[in-house]
Amino acid sequence: MIKQLEKFEIEEAMDIWLKTNITAHSFIPKEYWIKNYNIVKEEYFPISKTFIYKEDDIIKGFISIVDNSFIGALFVLEEYQGKGIGKRLLNYCKSLYLTLELAVYVDNIPSVNFYKHCGFIIEEEKEHEDSGFMEYVMIWQKNNF
Repeated sequence: MIKQLEKFEIEEAMDIWLKTNITAHSFIPKEYWIKNYNIVKEEYFPISKTFIYKEDDIIKGFISIVDNSFIGALFVLEEYQGKGIGKRLLNYCKSLYLTLELAVYVDNIPSVNFYKHCGFIIEEEKEHEDSGFMEYVMIWQKNNF
């Protein structure tokens, strides 16, 4: 079931954020994610609209939208990846927004391919200002087929 994140669920969502970032971005030192944990929790979560996929009382994934169009996060616990949860979360947001934009590391090939498969196109390639790694800015618009 997809629903909006409640305050008492933030810790569980942040646990997913940390675990999944470390696994998906093995090319970035683990310490980078640990260092940014509190920034994400205290600065980004409060300004985003976050939807969770919860089943059997477990948050299996979540998506966070900032400024009504930017996907700041889309994470699914590793053991539940490949089961359509990420796609369901993305499709849920596609039903709410006309345009969605995101940034994904170029070296995160599985995620780049996932977003392409979901109708996103690469708009630009740039250096991530904080990590220094290259990332794609990708966009989806309701009229993209």
